[in-house]
Amino acid sequence: MDATERVSPAGSAPVDAGPAGSVPVDAPPAGGVRRGGRVVGLALACHPGPALAVTALACALALGSGLGGPRSALVTAAVLTGQLSVGWCNDAYDARRDARAGRRGKPAADGTVGAGAVWAAAAVALAVCVPLSLACGVLAGTVHLAAVAAAWLYNLRLKATALSWLPYVAGFGALPAAVALSLPGGPAPRWWTVAAGALLGFAAHLADTLPDIAADRAAGIRGLPHRLGDTGTRMLLPLPLLGATAVLAVGPPGPVDAGGAAALVLAGAGAFAGPALGRRWRKAALAGAVAVAAVDLALLLVRGVAAT
Repeated sequence: MDATERVSPAGSAPVDAGPAGSVPVDAPPAGGVRRGGRVVGLALACHPGPALAVTALACALALGSGLGGPRSALVTAAVLTGQLSVGWCNDAYDARRDARAGRRGKPAADGTVGAGAVWAAAAVALAVCVPLSLACGVLAGTVHLAAVAAAWLYNLRLKATALSWLPYVAGFGALPAAVALSLPGGPAPRWWTVAAGALLGFAAHLADTLPDIAADRAAGIRGLPHRLGDTGTRMLLPLPLLGATAVLAVGPPGPVDAGGAAALVLAGAGAFAGPALGRRWRKAALAGAVAVAAVDLALLLVRGVAAT
C-alpha cells in the first residue's frame, strides 16, 4: 500500500561494487555527518510523502467507516508502520544503484545515513507492523500484511519486470478490504471498493513512474511503464483513473445519483489534464492522479466500505 519519491517500493538487481574510487554507500561523507543529519536522512529515506498519503487515506477510510477513534488509530498505526518498512526497504535496496547513478535526494546513497541503518529501520518497522495488523483482526491483519509483502516483493524483484503493476493493484485494493474487515464482526468489503482501489493503485504506478521513465531505463529498470514508454503511459493513465470513479459511481445498487455524476465529471477533468500538462510540469500526471483519488475518496466515504 501501499498508496507510493515513489508511492511504493523499488527494485532491480543490486550492484556489489561501485565505480573505481567511489565511496561505499555505508560510508559517511568526508568530515562525517552530524547525528541530526542522520536522523533527518533516515526520515527522508522512508519516502515520507507517499507513506503519509497512504496512511492518511487509511485513517480517513477507518473513521468514515465508523470504526471509532481507538480502532481507527490502531488501523492507522498498522498502515503507517507498513509504509515505513516499505519506504526504508526501497531506499536501502537501491542505495548502491542510486549512488552509481548520482541520484539526488537519496540519503542512503549519498552517505547521509548508512544503508545498514536504513535496513535496520525497515526491519524494525516491519516487526512492529505484524502485531499491530493482527490486532485489527486475524483476517484484516492477514490482508494488510499480504499487501505489505507484495510491496516488499516489488522492491526486491518486481519493479524491474512487466509485473511491476501487480503490487500496486494488490496494495491499494487491500486497503478498503482491511478497513472493512476491521469492523466488528469483520463484514466483507463491498466489491466496488476493492475494484476501485485496485484501479487507483494501477494508476498510481503509472503516474508515479512517468516522470522518471528515462532515468529508470538508464538504470536498467524495465517495469510496465518503461516498456510502454512515455507516450504509451500517458495515453493509458486516464483509463484506470476514470475506471475507478466509474466503479464507485455505478457499483452500488440503483441509478447513478448526482454525486456520482459530479464525481465522474471532476475525475475526467483531472484524469486527462494531468497527462496533458505533463510535458510542462514534471509532476502534473501524479498531481492529476491525486486529485482524482481525492474525488474517489469522497465518493467512497459516502458509499461505505463494508457490506451490510
